[in-house]
Amino acid sequence: MENNWHAYIEEQLTVEPTGSGRLSGKTFAVKDVFAIAGHTSGAGNPDWLRTHEPSLRHAAVIERLLRSGARLEGATITDELMYSINGENAHYGTPVNPKAPGRIPGGSSSGSAVAVSAGLADFAIGTDTGGSVRVPSAYCGIYGIRPTHRAVDPAGLIPLAPSYDTVGWMARDAQTLLEVGRVLMGDGASGKAPFSRMVIGLDMWASLDDYSKAALEAYLPALRQLFEQDEEVVLAPEGLRAWMNAFRLTQGLEIWREHGDWITREKPAFGPGIAERFAWAGTLKREEMEEAFAKRDDVRARMETLLDYDTVLVVPTVPGIAPLLDLSGEDVELRRAQTLEMSCVAGLAGLPQITVPVTGEYGCPIGLSFIAARGQDLKLLKWVADVAEIL
Repeated sequence: MENNWHAYIEEQLTVEPTGSGRLSGKTFAVKDVFAIAGHTSGAGNPDWLRTHEPSLRHAAVIERLLRSGARLEGATITDELMYSINGENAHYGTPVNPKAPGRIPGGSSSGSAVAVSAGLADFAIGTDTGGSVRVPSAYCGIYGIRPTHRAVDPAGLIPLAPSYDTVGWMARDAQTLLEVGRVLMGDGASGKAPFSRMVIGLDMWASLDDYSKAALEAYLPALRQLFEQDEEVVLAPEGLRAWMNAFRLTQGLEIWREHGDWITREKPAFGPGIAERFAWAGTLKREEMEEAFAKRDDVRARMETLLDYDTVLVVPTVPGIAPLLDLSGEDVELRRAQTLEMSCVAGLAGLPQITVPVTGEYGCPIGLSFIAARGQDLKLLKWVADVAEIL
């Protein structure tokens, strides 16, 4: 298939399957942050590529997929060291959003989302720390999952913030998303009971623009018919901004712990926004972060109480359609903050979240998300596959 989408950092990189199984005949692309034997992953930055050696073995997730019959075709572009949710890379360029040309694809798993959306791969592997699978999936009009934290083995992944890093994946249809999940997490049943209760997070819905809110609310009557009970709650009475700040601070501290020595030693060239975020992360001090860590613990406890094994939280994935390319200034940072307010909920609590494509303003995609309790990934994947026809 002709590729005009600039999704790949190395399009000709291929690895043949090592076995056969439920993914036989399918192709997948992989974000340029996973170990591939004999290949050097560049994490979206030329200086990282220059200062690291080829991998000796495949990442655990790639091994599983190859054994299941899938063929790896291409390493995809990512935002530098995964520290963005826009998808714009100053060194390698920006993948073209197939469903919204002229708008950002979302990041940091930008190339992976574009490869799937454009039909270049059956599915793609990405990472999601602060929204890096969910956001580009929503902007590019595909299905995507951030699984329960550490539900998928992260061995062979270049880390960003290990307390939040997850291995996620994307597909054009819910059934493929489920089949990949069965390979990566096993095929056993998950959970103690079927989903029977729907919760709507009012404060997350309040962050939507008017058009997106109307588009997503149109699905609520049909969804309510699927549950025995539904209710509306305010997730964060103190404000989602407080949750986002706790996430941003605790994540930033970890990021500098992981990469500060390398940055100090190599002085890499970072693009706009990325450079400033790393510089800010370098100023953080653990002894000044007690309030942020306490808030994270509080969020985890609250979400565990809210989400029993029978419950699905229904929320928007992003505040609206993808912003235009090459924007700068306060509007970009405001949209980043609004997006992180939505995506930090599952991140802080370590919960599985699936985003499904919905058409928004100007025919551009937005996402509707479903969040479940920890460890309910397979049940949630199967439920989404079963109800996909109404979504």
